[in-house]
Amino acid sequence: MGAGLTGIAAVAGAIGYVRVTGLDSRAEPGPIETRVARLIRGVAIPAEVASRRNPVALTPDVLEEGIAHFADHCANCHAADGSGNTELGRGLYPKAPDMRAPATQRLTDGELFYIIEHGIRFTGMPGWSTGTTAGEESSWHLVHIIRHLPQLTGGDVDRIKALMPRSPEDVRQEIEEERFLNGEGAP
Repeated sequence: MGAGLTGIAAVAGAIGYVRVTGLDSRAEPGPIETRVARLIRGVAIPAEVASRRNPVALTPDVLEEGIAHFADHCANCHAADGSGNTELGRGLYPKAPDMRAPATQRLTDGELFYIIEHGIRFTGMPGWSTGTTAGEESSWHLVHIIRHLPQLTGGDVDRIKALMPRSPEDVRQEIEEERFLNGEGAP
């Protein structure tokens, strides 16, 4: 009887939540929702994965490869500087996190790896696992990049921006500007 009432109360609460929020992705999760989501994420990540340390040594080559991978796969949502302050990142629910912030930096290497590989259900974070050793190594490179984000310089951010995929409209505009500057006609 008690379990049935608890279930009914949970369903009523969920319906009330949907009615009040309208499931608007532009809203900020409240402190209780944030705390519950982090608790669930912590429980969902297997302890043997969460306790893993990054097995890939940090070298200049690993950093460069990780930056290129971050620019190509992550920066559209998480921003070149890791802030999450992009049009796409702000439109997600919950918003793309500032990966430089303590909440992300406190995660273990294994937790970051698991999130990259498996994603997070009910968010915009996809799972990037390819099921290959090379894919796992790339995810470990990204763990190094996430750890490096708080120390990025302006030059690092510019390099990431230059490596980010550009939209067809951006490419078209650049071509038109180049033609104009070369005297080939007005844009």
